[in-house]
Amino acid sequence: MKRGRLETALRLGRVSNLPTVWTNVAAGMALAGVGALPAGLLAALAAAASLLYVGGMYLNDAFDAGWDAVHRPERPIPAGDVGAGTVYVAGFGFLGAGVLLVRFTTGDQRPLLAALALAALIVLYDLSHKRNPLAVVIMALCRVTVYVLAALSVPLASLPRAFYLGAGALFLYLIFLSTLARKETLHPRLPKMIGSLVAGIALLDAAILLLTGHGLASVVAVGAFFLTRVAQRRVPGS
Repeated sequence: MKRGRLETALRLGRVSNLPTVWTNVAAGMALAGVGALPAGLLAALAAAASLLYVGGMYLNDAFDAGWDAVHRPERPIPAGDVGAGTVYVAGFGFLGAGVLLVRFTTGDQRPLLAALALAALIVLYDLSHKRNPLAVVIMALCRVTVYVLAALSVPLASLPRAFYLGAGALFLYLIFLSTLARKETLHPRLPKMIGSLVAGIALLDAAILLLTGHGLASVVAVGAFFLTRVAQRRVPGS
């Protein structure tokens, strides 16, 4: 039975994972050394990063349509819920909208360049991840670039040492997660485990927020972990 348009759109975008994108933005700002997280800028960048994330997930399904037809026929395109062409257009549209939102939100070249780099990394990953042994590195760099985008959007002379430590921790976590995710079709329990690990990104961000003196934001990030897990029951995170 075909799914409805809204359900299909949510599944394509893996929107249950979006709270971890929002905590990435908060952690990136915190690592830049801001005293208080600027709420308006945080919300705008979270929206931009969400558009980039959803666009990447759409393109992932579009580029993987042939592989999914054999290995994951329940995905929206092989299941006949939506056409690949529609998903391509929507995916690139979301990427473009995310970059434009960064441009008009910050008015600065540095975050714009970071957003363009993130969009390029997303497309590179989606194009090559099934055959590229370095795909796990590209995926990790996508999340790290969200940190970079957030950090460069606040006034700073240069990225402090704490930023590189936090980004390094996120990079290693994503390497482990992405390596495991490449094997998700090999065992029926892996998708659920991967969903938990994706949600765990918010816990890593919570630790970073706590260590950088943002206690309330850290509590919210822990809440984002639980929100992600609850949302994944309705919309699979992988």
